[in-house]
Order: sequence, then C-alpha cells, then structure tokens
Amino acid sequence: MADSRLTRRTFLRKSLFAAGALPMLLGAGGLYGVFGERYWIQIQKIKLAPGRLPAAFHGMRVVQFSDTHLGKYYSVNRLAHMAELVQRQKPDLICFTGDLFDSQYGRVNPGIIPILSRLKAEFGKFAVLGNHDMRLGADSVRDVLEKADFTVLVNGNRPVSKGGERFRVAGVDEMIYGQPDLKKALIGARQEEFVLLLCHEPDFADTAMKFSVDLQLSGHSHGGQIRIPGVGSLFTPELGQKYSIGLYSFEEKGFHVYTNRGIGTTLFPIRLHCRPEITVFEWGEVP
Repeated sequence: MADSRLTRRTFLRKSLFAAGALPMLLGAGGLYGVFGERYWIQIQKIKLAPGRLPAAFHGMRVVQFSDTHLGKYYSVNRLAHMAELVQRQKPDLICFTGDLFDSQYGRVNPGIIPILSRLKAEFGKFAVLGNHDMRLGADSVRDVLEKADFTVLVNGNRPVSKGGERFRVAGVDEMIYGQPDLKKALIGARQEEFVLLLCHEPDFADTAMKFSVDLQLSGHSHGGQIRIPGVGSLFTPELGQKYSIGLYSFEEKGFHVYTNRGIGTTLFPIRLHCRPEITVFEWGEVP
C-alpha cells in the first residue's frame, strides 16, 4: 500500500511539473523566436559544380540574400548589419530575390539606397521583385534598387563575361501579380550557355527545368519561418510549397533550384528552427 501511495505521489509530482514546464518551454521558445533567432543570420555555404559553367568562372562566389521585409519588424539598422555581412563574404556577384519591403508593415523607403550601394561585386548586382514589392508598387521598389546599382531583371537577362567566356543571369517577373515569361527572359542566350535564373517564387522551378536553365535562385517561402524538428514547416505560402527550403537537384536535367530562407519575417515576427540566411555559392569542382 505504501509503495502504491508513493508511486501515485511520484506520478502526480511529475504530472504537475510537466503541466507547468510545458507552458514555460513554449514561452521560452516564443521569446527566443521573436528576440533571438530572427536576428541570428546564418552564412550558408553551398559548393556547386554546374556542368555547363565555363572554366573561367570556377571559384566564383555568388552571394544571395532575399526577403528582407523592411518595415515594422526589420529596421534600416538591421539592413545595414546584413549588408556588412554580405560584403564580408567577398562576393564576385550578388543576387537579391525579392521582397525588399514588407507590404503590411512597411513602405518604400529611398533612405536605404546608400546602404544597398555599399554592396560591391566585380561582376554586378542583380535583383528580381517579390509579391510584397509588387503590392507596394513595382516601379517604386525597382527605382530604389536601380539607384543602388542593382540590375533589376523583369523577363530579361544580362551576360557576365570573363576571359573570353560568359554566362547569363536571367530574371522573370513575379508570379502572383506579374507575368513571368521565361522564353522572353532568355532571348539572346545561346542554347549552350550556362544560365543563372532569379525568380522570387521557388515553385517556378517546374517551368524553369523545361528550359535551358542550370540554376534557379529563389526566396519567398522563408523556409517556412517556423519549423518543428521531425515535422518540418508549419506553413509555406502559395508557390513556395514544393521547393520550400534549401537545395533541390535534378541531375538528369542538369538543373538545380535553391530556396533561400530569407532575412526578415512576414505575418508574425518570429523564426523558430529556421534562421535567416545569407547564401554563399562557391562554383567549381566539388571535392
């Protein structure tokens, strides 16, 4: 009888502890997600050996950032810090894949032009617009990027040349509010040329892999923003569900798509098990 009473008391103590501990753990996780992880930028390094990339570009460092969502929950000072981190990676080429401003809690702010102008890369800075940029006004956001020396690609491309060889950086219009036209974006590109494609929404990859495209860089999904170990993301947005995070390879097609987790947040100012990301692609032979 005494052992039975002891067992019941032990069970009750454990149950009461669990009942009190769970809310505390959830609360601590929420505080960490709001005040900690969403500012803890990860430098994600990816080594790729794209088959058609000219040898002159082996060793090139392509740096991607995405989805800054400047506004109430991501400040100009935070953007300045992020720009410093991008520049520390010694980029040869910089790509921004959309949603510069947050359409719900932000506005187009030309005051960030000097910050973005500090970003330097030998082979240029390229960008496409995201759905939040489109909602705020595509022309206004494009003007900010162009005044900061970004080439904004809307169903177009630009050649990048070195040592008599070249590849193309192409970009398509935003999928939700725009009219993406990859055939138009590739005008002038030779069939054998390596093509780096920028598209805000990653699920455009299903279209891109049908064309002569080697690597697509995207954002939009934020990697799910809140991820549960063993489960994955709780929510991903339209057109960011199939290729929601990281690298996807289609070797038989010679095609890769990479979805950057983004810098800022949307809807809720929280990240959990999904740190903001700057991606550094190192092109060349993979050991």
